[in-house]
Amino acid sequence: MLSWHSGNSLIGDLYPASKRGKAIAIFMLGLPIGIFLSNMFSGVIAKAVGWRWVFFMATVPGLILAALAFKIKEPPRGASEAVDAAGAKRGPLQYFQTLTIPTMWWIILSGALHNFNAYTVNSFIPLYLGRHHGLDIRDANFIAAVVLGAVGVVGLIVGGWLADWARKRGPRGRMVVAALALLVSTPCVYLAIGRPKGSLISFMLLMGFGWMLIYVYYVTVYPAIQDVVEPSLRGSAMALYFFGMYFLGGAYGTWITGALSDHFAREAMLAAGASTLEPFRAVGLQKAFYVVPLVSLALTFVLFAGALTIRKDVEKLQKRLSEPAVK
Repeated sequence: MLSWHSGNSLIGDLYPASKRGKAIAIFMLGLPIGIFLSNMFSGVIAKAVGWRWVFFMATVPGLILAALAFKIKEPPRGASEAVDAAGAKRGPLQYFQTLTIPTMWWIILSGALHNFNAYTVNSFIPLYLGRHHGLDIRDANFIAAVVLGAVGVVGLIVGGWLADWARKRGPRGRMVVAALALLVSTPCVYLAIGRPKGSLISFMLLMGFGWMLIYVYYVTVYPAIQDVVEPSLRGSAMALYFFGMYFLGGAYGTWITGALSDHFAREAMLAAGASTLEPFRAVGLQKAFYVVPLVSLALTFVLFAGALTIRKDVEKLQKRLSEPAVK
């Protein structure tokens, strides 16, 4: 996750505001490609030699990329800005200064909600396909690779272009695009979860299209952070954002969904007068999965709220950057 934090901050130094959506889209391609490859091969490996080998083999690419990271040259802070905006170092107070920006609060909250869903869906979709649709681990992971990974390439590329196009038409553009993408995605995911057993084509179409729109979040919200935060604070802003994203969202999404799944399975077992939980785990997970569109709807409103505050924050930043530096 450190690479995402530093990478997004560096993109703000390398590319002007009008091109950051497309730049982040290219940078973030590693996410859907990685999800596609991991689901595609982990299912095959797990079925052939056991799931433990998946974790052992996953360490090799990480070690190679860690070595290559030493070759990255860091640009000066604010190198892409039209003014001298390197700024002064502020120490721990820089976090508090970042939190004085109203839009950052909405963006941090959006990150927590987004990662709640991202971790929940990526973790439970193969299990859901196995329990509800009766697929084995290889076939379940193949479908997950397509509807959660492959679609992301399209979502990022098209979304990055659309984000930059919208930003040229006003400071609110990117946040509005993000909110509209989630507004359309939410009912698609809801309908996909409700598809009856064996309806795999309709599930893939609905879930794939809905999750493709989820990827638009990255290429709109990430550059929006750089739109409202001055260059010298962008590293701190990304740190705060990712803290909320993973501590508040990623850490609890799977735990809450898993607890809901067990609760609904036990409820169904008691309603049927049965004494064995296993036959009811499928209905338990399906009901628990409805938390995803519910959180997605909340995320939509948060993004619209951020769109209402971002114009004023962008104007404040531009005014501050245009002022002569105090010696």
